[in-house]
Amino acid sequence: MRPYSNYRGFQSGFRIGPGSISPVIKYLIIANGVVFLLQGLSSIRLEPIFGLVPAKIYSDFPNNLYRLYQAFTYMFLHAGFFHILFNMLVLWMFGTEIEYKWGSRPFFKYYIYCGLGGAFLSLIFNYNLANPIIGASGAIYGILAAYWLMFPDRTLLIFFLFPMKVRWAIPLLAILNFVASGPHVAHLAHLGGALVGLAYIKLDWRLYRPSMWFKRRRIKKQEKKLEKKRQQAGEIMKRVDNILDKINEVGIENISREDKKFLENASEILSKNDKH
Repeated sequence: MRPYSNYRGFQSGFRIGPGSISPVIKYLIIANGVVFLLQGLSSIRLEPIFGLVPAKIYSDFPNNLYRLYQAFTYMFLHAGFFHILFNMLVLWMFGTEIEYKWGSRPFFKYYIYCGLGGAFLSLIFNYNLANPIIGASGAIYGILAAYWLMFPDRTLLIFFLFPMKVRWAIPLLAILNFVASGPHVAHLAHLGGALVGLAYIKLDWRLYRPSMWFKRRRIKKQEKKLEKKRQQAGEIMKRVDNILDKINEVGIENISREDKKFLENASEILSKNDKH
């Protein structure tokens, strides 16, 4: 795969990769590489400890819930050289432009959220799985989902040979990976990462924290109340004007009790609205 790229002063044109590596992606690649070396050098198998093992988390519930740390650590472990090579290559090729466009901090949060999304979808539907789930693929599929939404008309060279727009290329690659991969691939982690990525961008979670979402809802409710009060005040003033016209014509002593009472109540209601 080879994307065209034109951003942040990068030259446009036909080349391999997006250009210079961005800061967060550099540190993610280093972190994944260091953990991969530790996996190979350690005398203790790290996968059952730091990989995501749903059956262990659910066993002896709720005492084993402390193992939920695995939902974070699993995404830094890999099953082999080509596993980590492919994930880091895709991260660099597709994530670099996204990081430069969003900024490092929002990009890092997005990456982690997508990885956690892959973990929790696996926990929901693969709760009996006793083998560890490892790999950054949940987060990587989130990166692919973001690239798919942001640059649908960008051209990729599939296998360095076949030009195809991103809108078709990324779904095709996901389908090929699903069909060609073996039975031990964590497809639910891939799906979870992609779904969280799509929701994150479509619902604009990147720009607003969950607390801001609740704040916006509260503000909208307050705006609706204010609008309702404005409409009520407008209707009251309309009737008050009609009553005042009557008073000008026949005098205040000749208007009905109902109109007099309405004028008294209208004064109280309008003063309360002004205070709010």
